[in-house]
Amino acid sequence: MTLSKRAFAEFLGTFWLVFGGCGSAVLAAAYPQFGIGFYGVAFAFGLTVMTMAYAIGHISGCHLNPAVTCGLVAGKRFPALELMPYVVAQVVGGILGAGFLYVIASGKAGFELGAGFAANGYAGHSPGGYSLLSCFVAEALLTFFFLMIIMGATDRRAPAGFAPIAIGFGLTLIHLIGIPVTNLSVNPARSTGPAILVGGWALAQLWLFWVAPIIGGTVGGVLYAGVFEAGTRTAETVVATRSRAAQASAKGD
Repeated sequence: MTLSKRAFAEFLGTFWLVFGGCGSAVLAAAYPQFGIGFYGVAFAFGLTVMTMAYAIGHISGCHLNPAVTCGLVAGKRFPALELMPYVVAQVVGGILGAGFLYVIASGKAGFELGAGFAANGYAGHSPGGYSLLSCFVAEALLTFFFLMIIMGATDRRAPAGFAPIAIGFGLTLIHLIGIPVTNLSVNPARSTGPAILVGGWALAQLWLFWVAPIIGGTVGGVLYAGVFEAGTRTAETVVATRSRAAQASAKGD
């Protein structure tokens, strides 16, 4: 599959993640009498990733997240030369996903972008009023564990076919923990789309939702690869070398 097609898959997947996840928060979370609340929003984000993982995982890997792509590069699961095309596709997809959500949401009388539009924030713009330090640590730590889940679930030694379920439910759990803290990001592309539309404070605080997730994701990728894969890679290399030597010997005979 060409890089352009894989990047386009990332664009579509990230569009779906932002439109579906943020859409559940903007359109359905507090709907009169039938609002889905935090639980529904958390599951919506998990379901967007799970459905796209089955739809495009075999095409692009279904990163949908610059922090995930950075973590996979750091964990030697993805080529560094393809990092930027993926990130650009993810960010553009997130912005357009937020744009289409705005077109729908603004069609209702009384809609106000100032209400937040599912933007992420810290301190005075944290849903629970959490400090900058608390929000930074939460975003970095939760992204770290998200990468650990992704790396482990997609490990060749893991049961085949179940990775999207583990990753989707992992993201659901992460949202259940983090929504009260920052409105939960762990994904710079998800944060960028709503922030551009809200402007002002959302853009001013956007830096945290790039820096913290990328740090957490990169550390997660490096740690998993260094601790849980280093030995297996060495063993696989030894086995492969012995196999080639045996084949060469057999041909010589």
